[in-house]
This record gives sequence, C-alpha cells and structure tokens, in this order.
Amino acid sequence: MDIGIVGFGKMGKRIYDLAHESSYCVKAVIDCFSDDVRVTSKTISKESLEGCDVVIDFSHPSTAVENIKKYVDYSIPAVIGTTGWYERVDEVKTYTQEKGGAILWSGNFSLGVAATIKIVSYASKLMNTLTEYDVAVHEIHHNKKADSPSGTGLMLAKEVIKNLDRKDEIDTECQHQKIRPNVLHLSSSRVGSVPGIHEVIFDSDVDTITISHSARSRDGFASGSLSAAKWLISEKRVGLFSMDDLINNILGE
Repeated sequence: MDIGIVGFGKMGKRIYDLAHESSYCVKAVIDCFSDDVRVTSKTISKESLEGCDVVIDFSHPSTAVENIKKYVDYSIPAVIGTTGWYERVDEVKTYTQEKGGAILWSGNFSLGVAATIKIVSYASKLMNTLTEYDVAVHEIHHNKKADSPSGTGLMLAKEVIKNLDRKDEIDTECQHQKIRPNVLHLSSSRVGSVPGIHEVIFDSDVDTITISHSARSRDGFASGSLSAAKWLISEKRVGLFSMDDLINNILGE
C-alpha cells in the first residue's frame, strides 16, 4: 500500500511511523505549514500525490471539503480524519457518488471507540424503558484541538438520540438556563495534552451509570486509519463510507 499523508501534525507523524513499521510505503507527505524534511509538497495536486494508492488526511476543517473533492477528482481513495466539517456531509456524499470516488470519513478511527459506540447504542435502547434516567455526553481533549465538540462526541450524541426516544435534539453550547427534557447536552473541555476522553452519563436520583473511553495515546487512531485505508482500497470500493462500514465488516455484520 502506497500512502499519501496530508497534514503532518502529531497524528500525521504517528501515521508515518506506523506505516513504515507495517512495511507500507509513504509516497507523499503534504503540509503547507510544516518545515519537516519529510514533507514532499506544500500543496495538494495530482502531481504531488502521484503514485499514491490512498490518502490519509488529518489536516484542517477549513480545507477538508475542498481536499476531499480533489481526491475524488484525482480518482484517489481517501481516509478523512479531519473533523469540524460534518454539516457538509450530504454535499460530499453527492459529489463522491456522482464522480465515482471512494471516501471513508470518521471522527475517530480507534477500534475501541467504535466498540464504545456500539455499546452506547445498545445501552440507549435499554434506557428507553428506564425513564427515570437522564443522559449527557462529555468529552475532553488537548488544548491544541482545532474544533469543539469533537467528532467522536457528536457521533456518541447522535447514537444516543437515535436510540433513546425521549431525546431528539443535541445542544453543544454552555447552558445558562434549565435544559429542556428533550435536549441532550454535549459538553467539551480543553486542557493540557489529553489525547481524548469521552463519557456518556446516564443519571437518576439513586445512581449514575457511566460509559467511558479514554485514549492513552494516538496510536489507536493512527493504526485504525491505516486499517481503514487498507479496507477502502480493497475490492475497489466506490462511495462515501464511515467507520461503521469497516467495523461491521470486521464483525461480519
């Protein structure tokens, strides 16, 4: 697998190292800000991605959709780890399908997080009959993270409201008044160098049930993105895919 890496921050560098450890070839490293000697180009173009079987993009929300459209135009499958652009998913889906591209996107490529999302889905269905429990989602990340809430936090919140009938709206803002019963509060904290902590909290008058995932390093995200890249280019897939598609394939669902 010949890989192009777009965005050479902490995640990009870890993907680079793990790719070499897995005997993959990194053909291109693109970052407009980095002066690292491993960067091969400052801009995304057909020429700068020549020879790449797949691109893994952890760049910036402001350029995510523009980047995705370029990968589709160049007929290069791409794994998108950049978050903060999800309000344009429908636009990207239409563009990818019309042009016959192959894109896999996720707010989190950790297989542990994927398992956590499935657990939260099941727990939310159980809680439909336990109406005394309220629910909230909280996420904590390092202070350099460019967006809030996290993509994973949104994924968890959406899983809750999809499966818990009494919640049908997500609010990510600070609450200055009593929250409405139908609203799920998704809150965020930014501090230090935390790789990522996500909690789904079911609370009643008598007890609290917490489902939590804590990342110890970026390795889970980096190795998951490489697995996603390998899956995406197998069998020459076409369309817009998510981490659910990869996990369902692993689980045989």
